[in-house]
Amino acid sequence: MTALIIEDELPSARRLERLLNGFDIQVLGNLTSIKASISWFQNNQQTDILFLDIQLADGLCFEILEIINISSKIIFTTAFPKYSIKAFDFDGISYLLKPINEEKLKLAIEKAKQLHQKDKSYEQLKKALQDFETEVYKTSFTVKVGNKIKIIAADDVELFYSFENATFLKSKEGNYIINQSLTSLESDLNPKFFFRVNRTFIVHINAIKDIISYTNSRLKLVLETYNDQEIIVSRERVKKFKNWID
Repeated sequence: MTALIIEDELPSARRLERLLNGFDIQVLGNLTSIKASISWFQNNQQTDILFLDIQLADGLCFEILEIINISSKIIFTTAFPKYSIKAFDFDGISYLLKPINEEKLKLAIEKAKQLHQKDKSYEQLKKALQDFETEVYKTSFTVKVGNKIKIIAADDVELFYSFENATFLKSKEGNYIINQSLTSLESDLNPKFFFRVNRTFIVHINAIKDIISYTNSRLKLVLETYNDQEIIVSRERVKKFKNWID
């Protein structure tokens, strides 16, 4: 069997390819964007299975499906568990949550072989994902200040960061400890406005004052008020970051 991977996180794509090689599935390509994917389909024969990341750096994967008539069996992948609760609650779709588990990958491949996928299923999924943005991203956060509870709007957050095994929310008014890890926060934050630049920081797009070239093809961010530590966009995230701010 042959497969194509469309995934903009290169470590995830490489890991998936290694797993597929273990199932004797030949990966014919690793693509990272909608534009590159459309070009590939226009110039190559389709594979038996397509692994399709839902949220790519330049948009949702459905832009590909609207232009290309896909004959491959599709296995959708997503890093957001909340997508699965609503978006996949109907027949005709095979999907995997990242990081991908080897046993679940095997089951998804078997399911994909048996599915008779229909355009209606994709339309349902697309609508569910469009609704997702307005329904589940957090618009405010509660923090404890002494014996009081303070509500901070998501738009007023400059960044989230980890320090000494704690997670902090930084607004113009101050720093506050919150009871969530950065990893769990990622699925609660609207990716149009928040971006995880490295393992320590998630920044709000409106808080970025300057972007400066840094060593080893990285970028340094200067924010409106936060200056406790340097904020460096990790090398593997620079391309996705540039697409995000466009």
